[in-house]
Amino acid sequence: MTDNSPRLDHVVLWVRDPVASADFYERSVGLEPLRVTEYTAGKESFPSVRLNEETIFDLAPLPLAEYMNMVPGGAESAGHPVNHVCLSLEGDDFDALRTRLEERSVPVSGFSYDSYGARGMAKRSFYFRDPDGNVFEARHYE
Repeated sequence: MTDNSPRLDHVVLWVRDPVASADFYERSVGLEPLRVTEYTAGKESFPSVRLNEETIFDLAPLPLAEYMNMVPGGAESAGHPVNHVCLSLEGDDFDALRTRLEERSVPVSGFSYDSYGARGMAKRSFYFRDPDGNVFEARHYE
């Protein structure tokens, strides 16, 4: 039986260089790049990175904004990142992410403790930015 409960499918991030962004998310964040070869060959409009089996981040180049006319004002969203996207990780993966970011000289915030989120109170969290200024929070609950 298929579980059709609501889920987050994807988040579109506006980026200056989708290939460089895919590299950042692969090497620094540990996400699997998708369709990068197809994008560089001109066969796809943008690449993506996989967060988990159900969720991806699309890495949309800024020039794609002019085609975002599915709703009034959609094209003006380019270059305006959301406040932040939060990644919920297991404790070991949380620590590994912070280590990878620090090894690559990506600035990270100090730790926050007992922050409320979708699954209750998170034990620890911290923030970082991608190369395009999109802000991410990483947290773990146990």
